[in-house]
Amino acid sequence: MKMREDIRPITYLKSRAADLLKQLNETRRPVIITQNGEPRAVLQDPESYERMKSAIGLMKLLAQGEEDLRLGKTYEQDQVFRRLAAPLEASKAKGAKKAKV
Repeated sequence: MKMREDIRPITYLKSRAADLLKQLNETRRPVIITQNGEPRAVLQDPESYERMKSAIGLMKLLAQGEEDLRLGKTYEQDQVFRRLAAPLEASKAKGAKKAKV
């Protein structure tokens, strides 16, 4: 993080918003906005924000999976495939009956 470029007072945001948006989109680095010397907000370009949201979502799924493992909430692979295959086979059978009619 380039401290001088990535931390800005709120007055900078108010007076040079277009410049700040250009910087965000060119560098892809978040900018911290301060008020009275204290950090109050973080501005980020949309692409980086979406990537961060996706990464957080994946981390949540991993944490849930680890918790399930810890609690013993697991299934054997064959059991999972059988459960998935049953509705597919039923759907195929219905489609075959309709095709004959």
